[in-house]
Amino acid sequence: MLRRLSPAAILASVLSLAACGSSSDAPASGSGASKSLTVFAAASLTESFTELGKQFESTHSGTKVTFNFGSSATLAQQITQGAPADVFAAASPATMKTVTDAGLASSPTVFVKNTLQIAVPEDNPAKIESLKDLIDPKVKVALCAEQVPCGAAAIKALDAAGLKVTPVTLEQDVKATLTKVELGEVDAALVYRTDVIAAKGKVKGIDFPEAAQAVNDYPIAALGKAPEPGLAKQFVDLVLSQQGRDVLTKAGFRAP
Repeated sequence: MLRRLSPAAILASVLSLAACGSSSDAPASGSGASKSLTVFAAASLTESFTELGKQFESTHSGTKVTFNFGSSATLAQQITQGAPADVFAAASPATMKTVTDAGLASSPTVFVKNTLQIAVPEDNPAKIESLKDLIDPKVKVALCAEQVPCGAAAIKALDAAGLKVTPVTLEQDVKATLTKVELGEVDAALVYRTDVIAAKGKVKGIDFPEAAQAVNDYPIAALGKAPEPGLAKQFVDLVLSQQGRDVLTKAGFRAP
């Protein structure tokens, strides 16, 4: 025998089922879509921009900052080939020009400068003291490739000194070049001062006067086709702010 339900009981059952359906299908109160900001930046900016990215996330709830660090020349090529990015920070005006000439950014701003040092192992087994020591054929030297900003800067410095160095390896970015020193695969490398600082004692940095002839300007720009143009501008503003300047100078960069 079927049990008969009163009209009131049927109504209560329907309302109960409806309530269950609404609680599982409705979005949680106060939820919002997360946003992602993509920043392409020179390898030498890895430590300082990672810190700035964390600061940006802390003041922009629901925003994730994703970085693509590497050779400025490679990053510029990726951007011109359509890689989605919001901000580009380059290690030289020449690599930024690749992007502005393609109409993908306008009015880049130089936000820091960087200079070269000779990086050697902490115990400096080859007894390197100056740029001239690098021409000794017994000394193994690593340089950045010529098309990379740190490589172009190294050539300027060597030309200023009237020296010709034959490297045992040419690397695609400054981090890879410094790694050769850290691993003991070379006796010396020409890298940025900031990367020597970032190595935290794994290598020793040696100043040389010709570095003053090869100072690199670093420009930054929000990209014209940025998926998140508002966030892109805000990140650039952070980099240019006193807060950003503090992080960058702590890393060894110079004010423009």
